[in-house]
Amino acid sequence: MAKAKQTSIYFCQSCGYESAKWMGQCPGCHEWNTFVEEPVVKADPGSASFRISSAAKGGGSVKALSEITSLNDVSLSEGKRDSSGIAELDRVLGGGVMKGSLTLIGGDPGIGKSTLLLQVCRNMSAAGQKVLYVSGEESKAQIRMRADRIGKFTGEMKLLCETDLSIISEAVRADKPDICVIDSIQTMYSTEVSSAPGSVSQVRESTQVLMQLAKVLGISIFIVGHVTKEGTVAGPRVLEHMVDTVLYFEGDRHASYRILRGVKNRFGSTNEIGVFEMRSEGLAEVTNPSEYLLDGRPIDASGSVVSCSMEGTRPILIEIQSLVCRSNLGVPRRQASGVDYNRVNLLMAVLEKRCGLHLGDCDAYVNLTGGMKLSEPALDLAMVLAIVSSFKNVCIPPDVVAFGEVGLSGEVRTVSQVSQRVSEAVRLGFKTIIVPASVLAEAKKAGGKDTEIIGVSNVREASDKVM
Repeated sequence: MAKAKQTSIYFCQSCGYESAKWMGQCPGCHEWNTFVEEPVVKADPGSASFRISSAAKGGGSVKALSEITSLNDVSLSEGKRDSSGIAELDRVLGGGVMKGSLTLIGGDPGIGKSTLLLQVCRNMSAAGQKVLYVSGEESKAQIRMRADRIGKFTGEMKLLCETDLSIISEAVRADKPDICVIDSIQTMYSTEVSSAPGSVSQVRESTQVLMQLAKVLGISIFIVGHVTKEGTVAGPRVLEHMVDTVLYFEGDRHASYRILRGVKNRFGSTNEIGVFEMRSEGLAEVTNPSEYLLDGRPIDASGSVVSCSMEGTRPILIEIQSLVCRSNLGVPRRQASGVDYNRVNLLMAVLEKRCGLHLGDCDAYVNLTGGMKLSEPALDLAMVLAIVSSFKNVCIPPDVVAFGEVGLSGEVRTVSQVSQRVSEAVRLGFKTIIVPASVLAEAKKAGGKDTEIIGVSNVREASDKVM
């Protein structure tokens, strides 16, 4: 057998681009100073650690993954979904946990990733599924303590505290669970790669092994991934390309509410979000996010407007707050929380040009309540009204909802799914809804008898209607 040869290769930490020498800028993603040197062992092709025999399914008659198959011969029963027992998670996943899928869940430390997956294990084991929880960070006693806090486990759930990928692979093939959780991918290592756990090579090799296990054995595998200070999963960017689904847990670890957002999903939409509340017994679902986001709204306060955003198929009403005041600084301060900072500057420029408001010497702060982060253009009209309300110190009635995209000419443009937005506002008791004039007829069909639907064509008209 040929002796393995050890060499060094430079990897881009952002996209996984390989190079024989260090470069300042990555040719793949054009990021600067992202190359790191790592030793790589080149073994003969027959000893690849991620190669899994088709006999792992229990017989030589099992067809290999690489065998060519006609599209019409593929059975749709292989793509069935199992409920996780958590409706908000099922919504983000596209309807449930897909058999043989590889899902990556990332988030800040302490945000609730492990707690959520432990609750999934509890629900699915109680439903008769075989569950294997693999931890590289905690002992079995620590996991048991957290499990006791969540609730009683009645199904078949097994624990494995190990970081050696070869041992984990053998255990999975021997036990053949329906669900497997890996916590976390940065702690796993393969003996075929000489670099340290968490490095680019180790993360990529570990994900490759887990992907083959999921596809060959038909196991649904969840991977926990740590994130960097920029909010992306630590390790090579290729990790997100290899998995089927990428979910991010958002929110302040010291706050009670969490947002689970899908940024990649091969089995469903990436526009859905799940809302959770962190409690002492674990994460609880928030089935009506609009009510909790509007809870505690100020009464008779300027700079507060409610808008409606569509997150996938779910309409969410959210309060937009603005504070505008004269600045004592040479360069006024602008700050945006939950919305795009550049979008706020653009809308203020539109107000100065089209409405004659002198905002150039004013500090401006715009905030989305509840810790939400939204970028939908439909929030533009509400942001404009909030800024004008705070600048003029005039209160907007609390039963007003406004949504619409604002263009550079000050025009209010149409948005999608108007009926769903209006219906949600009517359901929560709002009496006045300001919409783009182009969708006024559609909005009136969805409105109630006691609801006033107002169509506006520009920002000046919109501000005159409510102030």
